[in-house]
Amino acid sequence: MKTVSSLLDDHWYERYKKISKLNIRSSIYDVTNRCNLRCKGCFFFSSDEHKAAPEEMELHAWDAFVDREIARGVNLAILIGGEPTLCFDRVEAFYKRLPTFCATNGLIRVPRDRFPDMMVGISLWGDEADERVLRGKDTFSVSSKNYAGDPYTYYLYTVTPKQIGKTGRIIRKIEEAGLKVHLQLLSNDEDVSGFTWTEQELADIRAEMDAMLDAYPKTMISSKYYHEIITTGGMLGRRFGWMECPSVTQPLDHRAPAPKRLTNFIRWASDLKTMHRCCTSETRDCSTCKDGAAHMSWVMVNKRAHMGSAKDLQNWIEVYEMFAKLYQFLPW
Repeated sequence: MKTVSSLLDDHWYERYKKISKLNIRSSIYDVTNRCNLRCKGCFFFSSDEHKAAPEEMELHAWDAFVDREIARGVNLAILIGGEPTLCFDRVEAFYKRLPTFCATNGLIRVPRDRFPDMMVGISLWGDEADERVLRGKDTFSVSSKNYAGDPYTYYLYTVTPKQIGKTGRIIRKIEEAGLKVHLQLLSNDEDVSGFTWTEQELADIRAEMDAMLDAYPKTMISSKYYHEIITTGGMLGRRFGWMECPSVTQPLDHRAPAPKRLTNFIRWASDLKTMHRCCTSETRDCSTCKDGAAHMSWVMVNKRAHMGSAKDLQNWIEVYEMFAKLYQFLPW
């Protein structure tokens, strides 16, 4: 019988022991239905999730809600929107109670006197040209000034097909700003012309991401196995999709047979009562989903499937470490 200790040497076993103690239990929260941008392809607005429920306006209700979430076993709050930085009081309701990650477009600076060590992930959708097409402005010129050198901030760089051959320039700019970067792929939920992936483009960007990780190992938070998973949609002979996704809201999850999934995961709307289907879009075809966190989680919940060989288990460890670093459970 293969065991973790029999598959790993001392170095890898020490790495495994560090992550085996974490027991990360996350949920996702819409802090607001409002945003200061309207990006083409934003899953929140393209699927009308901003219309799903009215915002809870009373701060005491947010405080009580977060206490209930902690009692439910959540130990990581992932705040999205809308744009969370429009509602710092609501962000603080989470931050003062449990580990909190804030996803933002970076146009408003998180005040570090109020949130000194909250992990911040800044969305970036390509170079200046792509950002103007998809987001209406070059956000990097603002966000990089707001967060330069911040040790608790990284860029979530959503790569598009038009970025093939160009990612090195963007990653270098992020490195020069003293920040880290994590890559995922655009799912193109609104079918913007020229931004839908072909199989060849996916193969090309996989090779490019691998090369960038080799070139910028201290700046990129990633792994080559993650690159394989997100570009091929495959893991150990299985295909990512509705019947494999681990990030479906638990009370709404009636799939049979039940797949491996995140424990107690819920994505909450901003009324603190309504639940969304999954970690991304209500209307997205799961077979086209390129969401990075969903694919990382897919690997993470399938440890046993990765115990066929030492290399498979090492791949699993690297992805789990990457996730833990992105949400501050492990240091960079």
